[in-house]
Amino acid sequence: MSLAILLIPDFALILFGFTLNRITNWGRDFWSGLEKLIYFVLFPALLFNSIAKQKLDFVAAAPALKTAIVTVVMGILIAYAAKWIVKSDNKAYASSFQTAFRFNSYIGLAIAGRLHGEAGIAAFGIVIGVVVPLCNVASVWMLAKHAEASILKELVQNPLIIATVGGVLYSLSGLPLPEVAQMLISRMGAASLACGLLAVGAALTLVNVGTNAALITYNTLIKLVVMPLVAIGMAKWLGVSGIYFDMVVLFGALPTATSAYILAVRMGGDGPVVAQGITVSTLFGMLSIPLWLSVARQL
Repeated sequence: MSLAILLIPDFALILFGFTLNRITNWGRDFWSGLEKLIYFVLFPALLFNSIAKQKLDFVAAAPALKTAIVTVVMGILIAYAAKWIVKSDNKAYASSFQTAFRFNSYIGLAIAGRLHGEAGIAAFGIVIGVVVPLCNVASVWMLAKHAEASILKELVQNPLIIATVGGVLYSLSGLPLPEVAQMLISRMGAASLACGLLAVGAALTLVNVGTNAALITYNTLIKLVVMPLVAIGMAKWLGVSGIYFDMVVLFGALPTATSAYILAVRMGGDGPVVAQGITVSTLFGMLSIPLWLSVARQL
């Protein structure tokens, strides 16, 4: 079965979430509450459960982790160069900067599970556990000059990092997960995938990008073209193979994170330009993800 067909159910859920948000009167409060439930409870449960049950081999994972770090650093550097390449006001530039390298873990975890089951989710979880701090630091740094306290708070309280570290420690301990706890966490994790994709769709906004078209296009090209190319090139150079190869290519090809909007608004940035960038990146990402995964598998 081709990757494009295999991923149709996941992309269909995104479009279904978009439709639900427009045909119902549930309001933004409902979707905001759902996003918080997914981000702080359901997705951490999925990550912890998947990683804790795996026998982790960090020697095998090391080349993939190096690939992911280089991919993010390249995205950050090229996004920073927009200040000299693309005409935009400082507020829009600082706010949209993060859309060039942050990634949608909701979509990533769903596709990782679709491709490789729990082993894929565990591998993807380890990869994002390494790069999430780097992405958060760069994003907050650009949005605020005096962000050190905020950066530390972001890292210490980030639920995905906490779940990844917790899962790794539990796996290394060699202890089995109690059956009742495993069933509970597994059901929470299963709910997270469908709910996460619905929330991604509900966050999409079809608006005119207007004067920010060049900036949004620039950052979208970094996220959906440059970063996948860097990921594939580095993975091949470092000898990444198997599940980890698929995961780093998927990581590089993912559209930008919907949480980028929340961060921009919370720190007084330009929310609308970030929302526009997320929408453009997500819609084109539905086409580019299966394309990049297919290309990578043929190399």
